[in-house]
Amino acid sequence: MVSNVSNTNLVPRVGFVSLGCPKATSDSERILTQLRAEGYVISPDYHQSDFVIVNTCGFIDDAVAESLEAIGEALAENGKVIVTGCLGAKSDIVRSAYPDVLAVTGPHDVDGVMAAVHAHKPRPHDPYIDLVPPQGIRLTPPHYAYLKISEGCNHRCSFCIIPGMRGDLVSRPIGDLMQEAEHLVDAGVKELLIISQDTSAYGVDVKYRTGFWHGRPIKTRMTELVDALSQLGVWVRLHYVYPYPHVDEVLPLMAQGKVLPYLDIPFQHASPRILRAMKRPAAAEKALTRIRAWREICPELVIRSTFITGFPGETEADFDELMDFIDEAQLDRVGCFTYSPVEGATANALPDHVPDDIKEERKARLMERQADISAERLAQRIGQQLTVLIDEVTPEGAIARSYAEAPEIDGVVVIESAKNLEVGQMITVRVIDSGEHDLWAECVTEHP
Repeated sequence: MVSNVSNTNLVPRVGFVSLGCPKATSDSERILTQLRAEGYVISPDYHQSDFVIVNTCGFIDDAVAESLEAIGEALAENGKVIVTGCLGAKSDIVRSAYPDVLAVTGPHDVDGVMAAVHAHKPRPHDPYIDLVPPQGIRLTPPHYAYLKISEGCNHRCSFCIIPGMRGDLVSRPIGDLMQEAEHLVDAGVKELLIISQDTSAYGVDVKYRTGFWHGRPIKTRMTELVDALSQLGVWVRLHYVYPYPHVDEVLPLMAQGKVLPYLDIPFQHASPRILRAMKRPAAAEKALTRIRAWREICPELVIRSTFITGFPGETEADFDELMDFIDEAQLDRVGCFTYSPVEGATANALPDHVPDDIKEERKARLMERQADISAERLAQRIGQQLTVLIDEVTPEGAIARSYAEAPEIDGVVVIESAKNLEVGQMITVRVIDSGEHDLWAECVTEHP
């Protein structure tokens, strides 16, 4: 093991590992911001760090394994590790695997992490708060950022343990959100990705009470929040939206160009029987009717979703209903997972678990069907002009996204033979070709 003894006269250096979903990324950004605000330096490697913080994921078995591997690597390379995040909510798992970790805290526990940091490496003397920019420390590129609007979830889906890890819904004050968003935009962010466990439920816990932004009253509710964010002049993209009735109110804002016509809605299944077993707050028949109505209001709307195959009790007839839904809904982007038992989930006790080979076979069939649908919908964009945001510039061209593509999870727009482009730039392109996931385009004009 490499010695991690440091000179006590030097500013403490912290290594950091962030795993999991965008909500965990947002938690990491808050921790990093607090560390920098107190004068700690973020180190790019284990060997130069006084200790390492690992923000873990613990939702499914693969995520638990990845998190434990990351903790083990940090311990091997550095020797001093603070564990936080969703797996931290299961401290017995962490402690049994690695009893030598310095501390274990749960998700979105900045205070707990900082208490552990202070216990093992006291904060530097008299730090200056201007060590931290107003927008805080970000793990995303400078041109887009996640804006987490709430913590926790009030649903009790039978396959999910997130409420047990992150608690019930707690909405952030709308004034604080708008101030954070303004700081991000002032720092050059051009796309705000709105995230939470249940974006549609924003404000339910505080009964949609009125908050204030620049002295103006704003109701703590998704529709009003999105309308306010639209006034900042940047892309606003909605993730993790449950199809509650008031989601319909956001569609006119999309049709008016105030918010990106993009919805990330985790339908999870289409069989009413399986949805009831999952304890999902939606029905497939209503979902299809809603999707048709949304597209009438906003024909440009792009919908991505996720589904689970092989949920306990899923029959071939149930799966056929899901496949029929895929055909009818004509969703633009789809992710699919096979059911994975998670410790603490009530679905584990359900009868008639589906064999792994059948789960995988159904997943393959669904994704093959969806690939055809996605390819057909992307082909309809050939010849269209789109505004895109440049994510990467290479010698061969550039990688960009339009309103229809969220970073990391969707496809991209490939711009070939592009010159004089910069990351974070917005330009107009013409689509010249398409595939199952990506588009190819040529430059038309640059935006000021």
